[in-house]
Amino acid sequence: MDKANIDQAASLIAAARRNRTRLEPLPIACRPTSITEGHAIQDAVALALGYAVGGYKGAPPARPNRSRPKDESDKSAPWSNPEGIRALIFEPPIHASPCVFPSNEAPHCGVEGEIAFRFRHDLLPRATPYSREEIAAVVDAYPAIEIVSSRYASPPEMTFLDKLADCVSNAGFVYGAKCTDWQRLRLADLHVKLIVNGETIVDKVGGHPMGDPFAIVDALVEMMRTTVGVKAGQFVTCGSHTGLPYFKPGDVCRIEFEGLGDVQVTFSP
Repeated sequence: MDKANIDQAASLIAAARRNRTRLEPLPIACRPTSITEGHAIQDAVALALGYAVGGYKGAPPARPNRSRPKDESDKSAPWSNPEGIRALIFEPPIHASPCVFPSNEAPHCGVEGEIAFRFRHDLLPRATPYSREEIAAVVDAYPAIEIVSSRYASPPEMTFLDKLADCVSNAGFVYGAKCTDWQRLRLADLHVKLIVNGETIVDKVGGHPMGDPFAIVDALVEMMRTTVGVKAGQFVTCGSHTGLPYFKPGDVCRIEFEGLGDVQVTFSP
């Protein structure tokens, strides 16, 4: 895909974000055919909107023993990528808890209860990888909600790469109070609740898809080390402990992580 097609795809996605409209599938020439092209479209969307990058969601590189998709020819699946993926979280829809989030910016009202980390210092590009200990020393942990809503009119019909170009359906991010002594916690085994309008609908221990939320931070830093690095103040959100339920305008959603804290969002009526 050449730069003109990347820019055209980004222009369409940026317009959908700006105007709060839904997209039909991108023109064939503008649909990404690789992880690299998906990332390039994300970056071009940020430029088109003039938005700073406030954080990332990510997935680590595939492991040799990771389960393959049912259709092994689907090379667009995230687990087939040897270098990992990242999706930008733009700065404007990042809010401290509790907040009221405009439902017309996220009409699907999807909620994922996640553990996120925020960098206190830059980790700049360099030739050698950062160790887990170096990264852990410069981040704080937060209870968080990723707000999920696609810019596409029919998200289930889109390929993973189409969704990657749209920042994997990220619509916003809400964070609770920071936890500076998070390393005392067994993050994979925290008791978590999702409470909606006062009713508990998820109540379980653990549930992180990888078993180690911090592995996402480690992978993201390694990915960015070879490009622009990560900046102080940016977040990394590390995968849902609560699945991806969808709600409606007016709903009040609260996530509680035992030992870490809580976070709340209300979707505006």
